[in-house]
Amino acid sequence: MDNNIIAAIKKRRSIRRYTGQDIPDNTIEQVLEAGRWAPSGLNNQPWRFIIIKDTATIHGLAELTSYGSIIEGCRTCIAVFYHAPSGYNRDRDLMAVGACIQNMLLAAESLGLGAVWLGEILNRADEACALLGTDPGYELCAVIPLGFPGESPEKDRKPLSSLVIKNF
Repeated sequence: MDNNIIAAIKKRRSIRRYTGQDIPDNTIEQVLEAGRWAPSGLNNQPWRFIIIKDTATIHGLAELTSYGSIIEGCRTCIAVFYHAPSGYNRDRDLMAVGACIQNMLLAAESLGLGAVWLGEILNRADEACALLGTDPGYELCAVIPLGFPGESPEKDRKPLSSLVIKNF
C-alpha cells in the first residue's frame, strides 16, 4: 500500500493549462516553504525565489520561451534561482536546487494546484534575469507556472526493470 508521499509522487503531473483562478498568498507561501525544506550540502540552501503575479512581467517572460502559452495561461509564476554566493560546489548546489523544485511541485500537487518545471527559458536566461532585475549572483534555474489545474494529463512511466542497470 502506498503512503501519502508516494501517492503524491505518483499522482503529480506537469500541468500546462490553468483555470485562471487566483491562488491565495498563503498557498503560494506553502509551496515556497516546501522548497525551503529541500536538502542541500552543508545546509547552504542556495535557492532563491521571485514570485511573479504582474501581468506585464508574466507576458515578458512568456515572450522569452517557446512555452510562452503556458506562462501566459497562469496567474502566478515562481522563478527559481541558484544564489552563487551561498554555494559551495556548483554541481551539488544545482542538484539541491532541483530537489527544492521537486519539493515545490509535490507541495503544489498536495494543495490542489498544478505546476510545471520550465527549463527551456534558460536559453534566454540573461534576458529573463534582466526583466526580473536580478543581480549577477543569481542564476536562473527554472520558471514554474502555478495555478489551479485546467487539465488532467495521464502519463505512463517506463517499467522499473528497464531503468535498473545492475542489481548486485
